Amino acid sequence: MQKVQYLRALVVAGVLICPVASAGCGASSGGAASHAMSTTDDATISTRVKTALLNEPGVNATAINVATASGVVTLSGQVKSADEEQKAVATAKRIPGVRDVKSELKVGG
Repeated sequence: MQKVQYLRALVVAGVLICPVASAGCGASSGGAASHAMSTTDDATISTRVKTALLNEPGVNATAINVATASGVVTLSGQVKSADEEQKAVATAKRIPGVRDVKSELKVGG
């Protein structure tokens, strides 16, 4: 029984350490782990943009989709006015890590 618990702890430790080790290696080698790291950064950026939009008065964030690729944020969906579109774009641009913002927002409707 003690052997099973030891093996279980070893597997859990390996699962927790593996992503950290590969991220460190990927940063210096520029391989697949580096791509995975930028995807994580893009996901973090998207989350931060969406959160900022949810907290921005005058922006209906529930109608706006956020996608990020290599730090470039694309906003899509529906807004009520050009002013709301401008607020959404300006809000996204303020987020650390955002290199550019592309608006595919449709105004009106």
